[in-house]
Amino acid sequence: MIRFNIPPCAPKSLEYVKKAVENHQICGDGEFTQRCSQWLKLHCMAVNVFLTTSCTHALEMAALLCSIMPGDEVIMPSYTFVSTANAFVLRGAKIVFVDIRPDTMNIDERLVEDAITERTKVIVPVHYAGIPCEMDELNRIAKKHGLLVVEDAAQAVLSRYHGKAAGTLGDFGCFSFHETKNFSMGEGGALLFNSPEYTEEAEIIREKGTNRSKFFRGQVDKYTWMDCGSSYLPSDINAAYLLAQLEQAKEIVGSRMDSWNHYHTGFEKLSEKGLVERPVIPDGCTHNAHMYYIKVKDLGERTELISFLQSKYIETAFHYIPLHNAPAGKEFGRFHGEDRYTTVESERLLRLPLYYDMNSDDIQYVIRSIYEFYLHKGTVK
Repeated sequence: MIRFNIPPCAPKSLEYVKKAVENHQICGDGEFTQRCSQWLKLHCMAVNVFLTTSCTHALEMAALLCSIMPGDEVIMPSYTFVSTANAFVLRGAKIVFVDIRPDTMNIDERLVEDAITERTKVIVPVHYAGIPCEMDELNRIAKKHGLLVVEDAAQAVLSRYHGKAAGTLGDFGCFSFHETKNFSMGEGGALLFNSPEYTEEAEIIREKGTNRSKFFRGQVDKYTWMDCGSSYLPSDINAAYLLAQLEQAKEIVGSRMDSWNHYHTGFEKLSEKGLVERPVIPDGCTHNAHMYYIKVKDLGERTELISFLQSKYIETAFHYIPLHNAPAGKEFGRFHGEDRYTTVESERLLRLPLYYDMNSDDIQYVIRSIYEFYLHKGTVK
């Protein structure tokens, strides 16, 4: 069986976990939490990095820092994970969905401005498959209308947009270190931002609404409840597991990129025949090989292909059901404009196995199997 995903594990991961346990420091903000944060600050050129228990919680922290109130509106794509919307719905916001671009599956920046109302507070671009959105235009719109920008960069750790790291392009950026991501701590994430005005508030929010961080730095003689917050701080054991991967980031991304390129070259002929569409990387964007997907004719063909690949012992996966079509999406949000691409493109997309140190023979087997599928259909010779 060729698995869809195998979580990364660096050689030093277990060594670091053991050290965290032996140090008797397994709660948050220990040595490894701090080292992960420093690594991310250095490699993403971010002023503030707060490791969190998930990207979901990083988004929730961002929503709190944006001072979202009931009745506020937040613009985002419908083609995203539920956490992108939930973080703001929990604060009482109304979600305004706009259509995506069919080339990148990212929010269509040309449609955002028309969706803005007097209640709009935040724009949330989602960097799908690690390919950054058109951030220059989104930031221009946000500045013009006095809005904040929260990047859902869950899939885009170490991706770049015109040389700048995804997650540092707006007011706040949110990373994921879930087991399906390029770098994993099992469950985990990070909140990034560059404005120092949010630093103290972010510390309080992450520490259950207390000034506990100041207490540990010796800045106050006791800590107390200061504001609304929650338990967003991950265990140092998780951070220890992650750090070893971050230290091997170049190797991990390089391995994934080799696999991505192998797929991309392998499907060139099917693409030329119009049988599949391959991912598009816009000029100025450097992606991190988070995933490789193809888009087929329609939902029916995708269902057939998934079944065929299962018979070949190949695990594949489609992705998000557009949020505006879901019961909660209808209750907590609305779609602005025409759903020209979101639903139809989501039904065509199929993600293929890709993970660190994937065997090239397995990739070639996946490619051959998909060619075989179209050969049986009589659409390719």
